[in-house]
Amino acid sequence: MTAEAATGEAWGDITPDAARRLVVAAVQAFAERGYHATTTRDIAGRAGMSPAALYIHYKTKEELLYQISKVGHRLSLDMLAGARDAEGGPTERLAVAVRAFVRWHAEHHTTGRVVQYELGALAPEHYAEIVALRRQSEDAIRAIIKEGVTAGEFDVPDVSGTTLAVLSLCIDVARWFNPEGRRTPDEVGALYADLVLRMVRTQQEPAQG
Repeated sequence: MTAEAATGEAWGDITPDAARRLVVAAVQAFAERGYHATTTRDIAGRAGMSPAALYIHYKTKEELLYQISKVGHRLSLDMLAGARDAEGGPTERLAVAVRAFVRWHAEHHTTGRVVQYELGALAPEHYAEIVALRRQSEDAIRAIIKEGVTAGEFDVPDVSGTTLAVLSLCIDVARWFNPEGRRTPDEVGALYADLVLRMVRTQQEPAQG
C-alpha cells in the first residue's frame, strides 16, 4: 500500500476504523486493477479482513466506490468554492484554485485516479449525485473566469469551454504524477497555475521603444 493510501488523510471522518480501512484498501485496489477487475475479496484482503466482514460495513463493491467518489468530489468542491469566494481579484483567485486543485491531485494521485476516472461504474442514482457535485465545481471555476472577463483581466471568448479545459488539465495530473519524479506537488501546482493564467489572461501590448 502506498504512503498516500496508508495515511487515509481524506477518510478521517469515516467511522468505525474497519470501514475506513476498507475504503483505503478499495482506493488502492481500484487504482491498481480498475473497478471492474477488483473483487471484494481483493479489498478485504488488503484491509486484513475477511470478505464476510466487508459486508458488515458496505453492502456492495459499488457502495465503496460511491463513498470514495463522494468524499473526493466534496473535497474538490470545497477547495474550488473556497477559492471562488476568497478575497482578491480573479487572477489571484484562479491561480489559488488551480494551484490547490493540482497539488491535491498530485499528492493524492491514487485517490484522484479513482475519483475522476471510475465514475461510469457508479449506480445511476449515485452517478447523478456525483455529477451534480462536479457541476458545482465547474460552476466555481466558471464564475472566477467570467469575473475575470468582466473585469478585463481575462480574454476568453468561450468561458464554458475554457472552464472544462482548465479542470481537465488539473485532473489529468492524477493520471501521470510520479512521487519519485523531479517535481513536487507544490511545484506542479505552481507550474499549472502559471500555464492557466497564460492561457486566459488578456495579452499585454508590447512596450513601445
